[in-house]
Amino acid sequence: MKLNNLLNAGTPVFLAPMAGVTDAPFREIVMKFGATAVVTEMVSSEALVRNNKKTLNRIINNNDIRIVQIVGADPYKMAESAKINEAYGADIIDINMGCPAKKIVNNDSGSALMRNEKLAVSIVSAVVKAVNIPVTLKMRLGWDNEHKNFLKLAKLFENEGIRMLSIHCRTRSQMYSGKANWKEISELSNVINIPYLCNGDIKTIYDATQALDMSKASGIMIGRASLGKPWLLQQIKEYLNNNYVITVPTEEEKYKTIMEHFYNTLTFYGEVHGLRIFRKHFCWYSSGMKDAANFREKINSLEGVNEIVKLVDDFYKKFQN
Repeated sequence: MKLNNLLNAGTPVFLAPMAGVTDAPFREIVMKFGATAVVTEMVSSEALVRNNKKTLNRIINNNDIRIVQIVGADPYKMAESAKINEAYGADIIDINMGCPAKKIVNNDSGSALMRNEKLAVSIVSAVVKAVNIPVTLKMRLGWDNEHKNFLKLAKLFENEGIRMLSIHCRTRSQMYSGKANWKEISELSNVINIPYLCNGDIKTIYDATQALDMSKASGIMIGRASLGKPWLLQQIKEYLNNNYVITVPTEEEKYKTIMEHFYNTLTFYGEVHGLRIFRKHFCWYSSGMKDAANFREKINSLEGVNEIVKLVDDFYKKFQN
């Protein structure tokens, strides 16, 4: 199975699913740098079953391993969604039980499912039985500090056939505040026999080594730290597996990556929509650079592709040798 291939090739470093970010162009750039695997944005089971074209676009992925994350609260529709994704060529289905966003939780989906253990298990059972490919799952520690049930659910999910877990080491009530508690999930190593990934606040090589040591996880999942740094996963992967430190790309190399990512986005979405989507990436890529605030202000005021290309070119030339 392809999941086994990913997990048996050293310590894996996965790109976490992020709504509005981990679209096909971004996943392609991250994979080009050498991440173990990437996961799609969460795909609404409701929309996919209705054959929503926009939703179908989210699962387009030319990488060798296609991991599609689905979200919903209806076991039947989640199972049907998994079947559709399998038919489109997905290699792995990932179930979202970790998203803390209000609009997802209000639909009893995402991390809200951790409050309804019976429904959560029913969804897992339905999805696993519906497909012939591995099913994985992403969740949090629990709803809040008084209701941390990740250990109980992890065992139940394993019993239903889940092949790997990814744990964001916060509760839903924490959202993204405070510090992710890597050590807390170490107990999973005594509870389940399937692999699990540690996620949350892993921003550097040092964070990754600490997270692995404290969590006793099989691998790492990187989310927000990859924004503007699609090469980060490769750096962490090389260090964890080969004790080798890859230098940060030069400004010239960063510029080439940005423009490749930009043009791929325009091709994928069309010029108007692609440009609107990519503004946030320009901001992330330029974070921490001299005069970045002025650059971001200008980039958000321009509408033409040629104008933007010239601005980006002039901005990055100042930093190139």
